[in-house]
Amino acid sequence: MLTFAELARAAYCPRQYYYAEQEGMTDPPPAARTRRDLAFRYPTLRAASDAELAAEPIERPPAAYRTALDRLAARDDWDALADPVERERLLTGRECRGVAHKILPSDPPIPTFVSPGRPPEEGVWRPQRVRAVAMAKALAWEREREIPAALVEYPAHGVVRRVALTTRNRAAYRRTVRTVRGIDGPPPRIDDESKCDACDYRERCGVRTRSLKSLLGLGSSV
Repeated sequence: MLTFAELARAAYCPRQYYYAEQEGMTDPPPAARTRRDLAFRYPTLRAASDAELAAEPIERPPAAYRTALDRLAARDDWDALADPVERERLLTGRECRGVAHKILPSDPPIPTFVSPGRPPEEGVWRPQRVRAVAMAKALAWEREREIPAALVEYPAHGVVRRVALTTRNRAAYRRTVRTVRGIDGPPPRIDDESKCDACDYRERCGVRTRSLKSLLGLGSSV
């Protein structure tokens, strides 16, 4: 059975997923876990001083971060986000499983994934959309009811985004599942500088990454 993390990695880069699966998927680093913990401390952080916030692993200036939390506090689901009854819940669906960091007790319930990273300007990154759909589908399988949406939290930025199970998002999920199940060797390289430069497997992958000088056309002409 596929895990939420495997699907997200495959949605980011199938070749990266292949190498990670060969080595064994690893747990998030301590820094990521520290940032995720922020999602369970919103009320305390909202009341913290600038000096206290400056010591936290947040990615905004203290005043801007506090303003972002004030916006979250205006949401109808603020109480559930701030003090979730169900947290770190293992969900097992028909074809995938993994942890929902929170399950909000609305009607219908809404699972959340807490990301240690930054949000895009709008919406949610594609791998996280795939993960959110997988999470909602697994919860729907367990509860035997439709779950139309999931949330992705970016606590280091004080941002929460909704992922609806639209036709487009469901299709992205299905494509990723088919891709993973069809892998029997290294998938084609994606050759995406923004992804490859930061990838831990770039040496094994053999993708060519260019230096800043070459990107600017400043390399040798010989």
